[in-house]
Amino acid sequence: MATLGRVCASSRVRWAGGRALESVASAFGRAVAAHREAVSHVEAARARLRDRSAGDGVSAQSREEAQRFAARMQRLAEGLTPGWLGCRLDGPAADLPTGVDAALGRPMPIRLGDTTPVAGSGFSVVAPFVGAGHLAIDSDARDPAVARWLRGVLLRVLAALPEGVLQVAAVDGATLGTVFGPFREMVEAEAWPRPTIDLPGFQQVLAEAEERIERAQGGESDPSVLLVCVAAMPEGAGRREWSRLSAIAHAGPAAGVFLLLAGYPPPQHPGGLNAAPRLEGTTALTASNGGVFTVSDPPGQHRFSSDDSGLAVPVRLDAGPPDTLVEAVCRRLAKSARVQTATDFTMLMPNEIWQQSSIDGLRTVVGREGRTECVLALDDATPHWLVGGRTGSGKTVFLLDVLYGLASRYSPDELSLYLLDFKEGVSFAEFTPTVVDPSWIPHAHTVGIESDREYGLAVLRTLSREMTRRATELKRAGVTKLADLRTGRPDVAMPRLLAVIDEFHVLFEGNDVVAQQAVALLEELARKGRSYGVHLILASQTISGVEALFTKTDSIFGQFPLRVALAGGGGVLDQLNDGADNLPIGGAVINSAAGIPGANRVIRFPNADAGSVATQRHLLWSARRPGGAPPMVFAGYAEQHPDQDPTFVALTPDVRRRRALVGRTVAVGLPTAGFTLDATPGSHLAVLGTSPVGADVLYAATASLARQYAPGTARFLIAPLVAAADEASDATVEAIAAAGHPYETISAAQLRARLAELAQPTASDGGPTTHLVIFGADVASSLLAASDPTTYRSGHDELRDVLANGPTHGVHLLGWWRSVSRFSSDLGPTGGNEVACLVALNLPSNEVGSLVGDYASEWQSRPNRALLIDRHDNRHALIVPYVRPGTLDQIDEYA
Repeated sequence: MATLGRVCASSRVRWAGGRALESVASAFGRAVAAHREAVSHVEAARARLRDRSAGDGVSAQSREEAQRFAARMQRLAEGLTPGWLGCRLDGPAADLPTGVDAALGRPMPIRLGDTTPVAGSGFSVVAPFVGAGHLAIDSDARDPAVARWLRGVLLRVLAALPEGVLQVAAVDGATLGTVFGPFREMVEAEAWPRPTIDLPGFQQVLAEAEERIERAQGGESDPSVLLVCVAAMPEGAGRREWSRLSAIAHAGPAAGVFLLLAGYPPPQHPGGLNAAPRLEGTTALTASNGGVFTVSDPPGQHRFSSDDSGLAVPVRLDAGPPDTLVEAVCRRLAKSARVQTATDFTMLMPNEIWQQSSIDGLRTVVGREGRTECVLALDDATPHWLVGGRTGSGKTVFLLDVLYGLASRYSPDELSLYLLDFKEGVSFAEFTPTVVDPSWIPHAHTVGIESDREYGLAVLRTLSREMTRRATELKRAGVTKLADLRTGRPDVAMPRLLAVIDEFHVLFEGNDVVAQQAVALLEELARKGRSYGVHLILASQTISGVEALFTKTDSIFGQFPLRVALAGGGGVLDQLNDGADNLPIGGAVINSAAGIPGANRVIRFPNADAGSVATQRHLLWSARRPGGAPPMVFAGYAEQHPDQDPTFVALTPDVRRRRALVGRTVAVGLPTAGFTLDATPGSHLAVLGTSPVGADVLYAATASLARQYAPGTARFLIAPLVAAADEASDATVEAIAAAGHPYETISAAQLRARLAELAQPTASDGGPTTHLVIFGADVASSLLAASDPTTYRSGHDELRDVLANGPTHGVHLLGWWRSVSRFSSDLGPTGGNEVACLVALNLPSNEVGSLVGDYASEWQSRPNRALLIDRHDNRHALIVPYVRPGTLDQIDEYA
């Protein structure tokens, strides 16, 4: 026993201020050496004691040596396990400081229980755990003693490690999570996920551990520890799960992943085909008779025995902490966790704006993965993103976080934004000037709010044209990538282009011409965009069921390696990946491997509160280049008034060719839509449809023409034939008078005589250009049908002569017909071709087909839209027709 005492004394580890003066590994090695030598002395002592009768038969010297041995082993254990690692888990422990007894990167010895090698003398049993290996006990938490012990081990690790370092993935397949109930504060603070209770949940925990190991093997560093804590294996777990646990046990410690398993190995025949594999690097506790456990050799070179027999004496498990102690510690740490894991909009923003270069790509912080910032990139590796989430999942908020983060890191010279929203909302209104707030994001090139599909198609065409232009520039420079061009030519201004399309599936609904063209353009942008600095973020509730994409799913979405799945957005992930099934609002699965299982990362992203967003927008707006133009905005619901169109307002007589302006084209920049009226045959305008908007379009066309003539050089004949056009015709007369032109208001009865005059070839030769403007031309159809008893000519004959010959002699007709059949009847079987300029309002598709000679026309009438048909240029375009303020408010139904 004297020798034992000297060995134990030489093995003592001195601690000062809670920090070891020698390494834990060295100290544990000395302890194990002391244990091995002590075993022989203990066995010899036991043999002597067995040879004597109990009680007064034991010599005082033997008893004293045994007590000294146990005391010295206890001091050694206490030196290895300061504070929470080895203290008694009772009420006074609540006053101990947390986060100071262990450190990352160093083995953590931890108290498992105690043992009594000789009667009346005992010491604590210590084994290396986090930082060195794993722990497994073959009884599960259905045994209350094991449940208490498991809670005690978990509490020791939680309280010993620095705050925020420990992540716990808890599994309880027997008691529905009850074992982890006292730790609920950590779950409610979202520092830990909720315990899983079934086999799919257990499999997901294993997948998360495997993902972390894969990232570590790929060179990613993670300053935290992941502890997979299993209170009881879920029903159905078998060889596949045991094999995955075995792989994690092997590779986990190098990646900061450790196992604390109860119920492993499961009760199976040893050595049988279904036996669970032995876990590498694991200290195993095996139940024995009398409620004690044997302890295997710990991992590493410092083993309890030389023959793999483990600790020579049985161990009684720690009794575990009272629930009140666990709850008190968790309340303290959860309060700090709420602060450290909290995300807010300002956290995503850089300290200084516009300090980064986009030569090699775009990067921004999108949220937190635990306490770590999650940074995502748009670069060669992840050129495009696919974002999924049900309504209310925070999809719009996530996009705003991303866009403001990028716009704050990269100047408008480094990044240009094309933003489209196809839902009934204002996702991107934050980027545009409004009446209330004139600021805008200077990076925004075009913004579509409640966009038409045709507008989305126009944006894709714009990006395609820019990509083609960039390809030409790269060829001239002899390079193949934007990064190479910008590195060699820093003088070239070529920002990265990012197109964000919310509810993008609307663009591809059906299988019409718009959808087919959009698919072709999207496929081109997805395949080639990365080389030319063109990136896409597509967001939707789902990507399934879009007919136009059935044959293109792989070729398009295969170019979108980064998937972001919000609550209810698992459709953007692989069919076998259910990682997004139970996400809370504000949570997202990030998967950079095209959604395959095993590559998920779960993050939290903040709400983009209005105050913070407005502050950041004003900061960016204030830093814009002087004279910078606001973005081109297309608000699908917005009316277009002539006096708000800069092109209309700027009209003067100083023009080469005069145009009748009728609205704004649904295209990037909302270009003004109109027709050239010159001496070309057919230079007349017909507005068709029952909607009162027709009168407003005729007003705008006439007023715009009046502005393009010097005062007194044009003549206008105004025929207001329907009451619905009275206000518009009055406004037309005012506009003509303001431009200084003569005009005459005529009735339906007078119209016949005026047509007869205008039909004469010499009627307008050498005089001012004449414009006959008819509001409700269909009203005069019956009057025009009658023939003159002297000349046998009808008013229709006069009308058709005016249409055929008028432009050559400076006569143009502008009319609104509410009925296509009346229009066709007035102009005759072939006369319709004499009107080259048509604006179709609320007409059925078959009637539009008859006008354009294509009965397969896919035109669909809708509120505040019209179809422009220019037969001179063989051009069809969707437009937003001009209206006067208040007109649409008076229309109950316009479809």
